[in-house]
Amino acid sequence: MAMNAAHLLRHARRQAGLTQRALAEQVGMAQPAIARIESGAVTPRADTLVRLLAASGYELALEPRLGIGVDRTLIRDRLKLTPRERIRLAVEEARMMPSIRIRR
Repeated sequence: MAMNAAHLLRHARRQAGLTQRALAEQVGMAQPAIARIESGAVTPRADTLVRLLAASGYELALEPRLGIGVDRTLIRDRLKLTPRERIRLAVEEARMMPSIRIRR
């Protein structure tokens, strides 16, 4: 689920049990600035969001999106088969596994 800065901050702050005022005091910001971020009226700079999340006990992390760089050709081909055909193919492939050697 994609989340924007407003939702991330509001969620983190609430989970930490902080009011906007308490969070603002911890990071040295004005409470109305926190309110503007949480309402979506302004988008904070990345370093500001990281600081606010850290004060709430969270961190901002970048992770690769699932499925990026995955060749889905084989998946699509297998899904074109009937369930019976997929089972048959899986059994055939499983029977071949003992004969596969991995060289190091």
